Amino acid sequence: MFHTYEEALNWIHSRLRLGVKPGVKRMEWMMERLNDPERSLKTIHVGGTNGKGSTVSFLRSILQTAGYKIGTFTSPYFEQFNERISVNGKPISDDELLQLVNIIKPLADELEKTELGGPTEFEIITALAIYYFSKINQVDVVIFEVGLGGRFDSTNIIHPILSIITSIGLDHTNILGNTLGEIAFEKAGIIKNGTPLLTAVKQPEALHVLLKEAESKKAQVYKIGEEFSVTNHVPLPKGETFSVNSIFKQYTDLKISLIGEHQTENAALAVMASIYLTQFFAFQIEEDDVRTGLEAAYWPGRFEIISEGPLIIIDGAHNKEGINSLAAAIQERYPNKKIHVVFAALNDKKLDEMINKIDELAADVTFVDFPFQRAASAAQLYHISKSLNKHQAANWRELLINKLQLLEKDEVLIITGSLYFISEVKPFLVQLRQKNE
Repeated sequence: MFHTYEEALNWIHSRLRLGVKPGVKRMEWMMERLNDPERSLKTIHVGGTNGKGSTVSFLRSILQTAGYKIGTFTSPYFEQFNERISVNGKPISDDELLQLVNIIKPLADELEKTELGGPTEFEIITALAIYYFSKINQVDVVIFEVGLGGRFDSTNIIHPILSIITSIGLDHTNILGNTLGEIAFEKAGIIKNGTPLLTAVKQPEALHVLLKEAESKKAQVYKIGEEFSVTNHVPLPKGETFSVNSIFKQYTDLKISLIGEHQTENAALAVMASIYLTQFFAFQIEEDDVRTGLEAAYWPGRFEIISEGPLIIIDGAHNKEGINSLAAAIQERYPNKKIHVVFAALNDKKLDEMINKIDELAADVTFVDFPFQRAASAAQLYHISKSLNKHQAANWRELLINKLQLLEKDEVLIITGSLYFISEVKPFLVQLRQKNE
């Protein structure tokens, strides 16, 4: 029995020692002991390599604007742990988390003594979320973001009314496979019998796998570029404007505040989901709800402008596809500015491909250390880079203080890489700016 939030949180994080244990058997065991709370939830399941969090945010904002009470389960957290389990964008309270942990811990202790072994950190958090939305703070719909893959992810015990697969890229290849087809097979594991799928996947190899799995499950598929599409995209100084055409309905001149052309596709998935829910589940979602919800949606650390004078942008571009999207947005918006990049990454990523793109983008790049279990060292990143103007730094805080003092009007500072790194950088920069004002 824990008595404080800190004790409960420390226990959750202590489960990290178990690493990643693919499979849903432990989740099924815990849910059975809790009388299957997942079965009482109306859920939407969102998987994919990139864009999951943004799509969740867009869809939550639309549904909330329409008057629905929406739960979200997302990962990783950006500013505080509790945000992983939220209702209408508001994280659960410390007291609620403490209450939940005291319910789940005895089950985890019991499970540890079985042949299945103890539940991982992510399995514990998933169980907390399911119980919370089912028993403590009941909502109209819960949007679950897949943690890793799909087929063996702990969230895959839910029975959604709609599945969404945003994109597929070569990430987590040590677990999910080395080809787009293999990774698509894992992502396709969230497709359920008779449950429709919305997807922005375009690569023929990956899409073929999704369609084959959907066919076997008799699941209707709505594909971007076919059943729905993004048209008339125009970048704005602080966002994007575009239209969405679907087989059911069209929306013109939509606006989002998240930056980058890739965000229009994530938004289109959310729009198509709202259309589907209106058409087939009698949701009351008006055009104004879609427009207002999209524009209000916010997802931290995604091409987020921290300062305009000097221009500082943070972006959790944590894999090759993310870096490519970042580069495209930078080149579109700031073609004549000198780009400085500060970069940190985890060592299980395709570092060479990511760094090659950064080398092309940046006038100079500095690789930094940050304290995280799977972080690549600054030296490791430095040696991969072929930039003629590259540097490495052990103390990223001192580095940023110096960089900000030297940044000129026609220059942009991009801080990117691991989301874990970016989540440390943002509060530091905000505090630094407040101190200097």
